[in-house]
Amino acid sequence: MHPHLLPQDVGWLEVIAGCMYSGKTEELIRRVRRAQYARQPVIVFSPAIDRRFSQDCVDSHSGHSIKSVKVARSADIPALVGDALVVGIDEAQFFDDELVSVANDLAKAGKRVVVAGLDLDYKGKPFNPMPSLLATAEYIDKMLAICVVCGNPADRSQRIVNRDARVLVGEKDAYEARCRRCWDPDNFAPSQEHLPFAMGRNLAEEE
Repeated sequence: MHPHLLPQDVGWLEVIAGCMYSGKTEELIRRVRRAQYARQPVIVFSPAIDRRFSQDCVDSHSGHSIKSVKVARSADIPALVGDALVVGIDEAQFFDDELVSVANDLAKAGKRVVVAGLDLDYKGKPFNPMPSLLATAEYIDKMLAICVVCGNPADRSQRIVNRDARVLVGEKDAYEARCRRCWDPDNFAPSQEHLPFAMGRNLAEEE
C-alpha cells in the first residue's frame, strides 16, 4: 500500500482473503504490529468458536501471534473497540453476516479495519460474509498458498477428512492447499506431501 494513496482523516476497510495456509492471519498480524510500532492503539477480535490455538491470541500457522479478544457475535465488537484506531478481525468466515455492517460502521467512524478470512469454503463456494466485505472494502489482498500436489500457486482449500459440515473448527490437519487443477472437493484423501518440487516433478519419487 503506497503512503500517498492512504485516506486522510477517514477510516477504511482492508480485507485479506485466501485459502488455508496462504498467510492471511500472518499478514493481519504484520499490519497490526506495524500500527503498534507507530504507537497507534489497536485491538484484534477473533470468533469465540475458534479454539485451535490459544484462548487470548490470534495465531498464525507459522507461529506468530498477537493478543485478541474472543467474541461470540459481530454485534459484540463495537462496544469493545474503545479508543483503538486500528481494528483487526480474524477468521471472518466464522462470524455472522452482521460483520459487514459492523466493519463498515467502524470505518465510517474513522477506524482502520483489517479483516482476514477464507473467501471460499471447501466446496469452492463463496464463504459468507466475505463476499460482501470484499465488495465494500477500499483495499483487497488475495493471498495464495503453494499447492501440496504440484507446487503451483494455490487458492483452494482441500478438505482431507470426510465431514459434511461446512465449518470444521479445531481440526488443524483437516485441510491442504491446492491449485485449481489439483483441487477435488469430493476426494478426501491427502496428497503426496514429499517436497521439494521442481518443474512440476516430485523429487522424492525420483530418488
